[in-house]
Amino acid sequence: MLNEQILTAARIIANGGIVAYPTESCFGLGCDPRNTNSIRRLLQIKKRSRDKGLILISDCFDRLLYFIDPVPEDKKHMMFASWPGPNTWLCPAKSNTSIWLTGSYASIGIRVTGHPIAANLCRAAGTALVSTSANVATRPSIKHAAMVKKVFEDKLDYVLEGPIGDRGSPSRIVDLLTGQIVRS
Repeated sequence: MLNEQILTAARIIANGGIVAYPTESCFGLGCDPRNTNSIRRLLQIKKRSRDKGLILISDCFDRLLYFIDPVPEDKKHMMFASWPGPNTWLCPAKSNTSIWLTGSYASIGIRVTGHPIAANLCRAAGTALVSTSANVATRPSIKHAAMVKKVFEDKLDYVLEGPIGDRGSPSRIVDLLTGQIVRS
């Protein structure tokens, strides 16, 4: 069910805004991954280096296809078996995927989120979303909407309130092609 707050957040994202929203383990900051100005602004707000790259989340795999090379059939089952949920896969990025998303890498992290608010936000926005933890670089991830508002004050365009999931740590990150666990 899409409530008014989710629809408001989706409209703000469509208009180039930055939104905070609950995810599986913390609040995330997100924007439209096709809007370079929004991505730049998000990185400035977080004081995060562009070289690090960003993760994309979606409510479904199809919304992520725009950003990644075709996934080998023998690898798809691993991704699909881990979704929806807090499992991020590093996949080769399409050559036209913005360097503002990939950073200094040829791959991009993608995840089909299992968090109902985050999934509904993607559905309402009609796109995958940039998803990076709501924190200033090197600081702990924020787990409450009130703290997001306090830390970021007027730098964000909207804070979508709601409970975070019960995962205590950030999503697991695995390189799809090599199987290397980047973060467990």
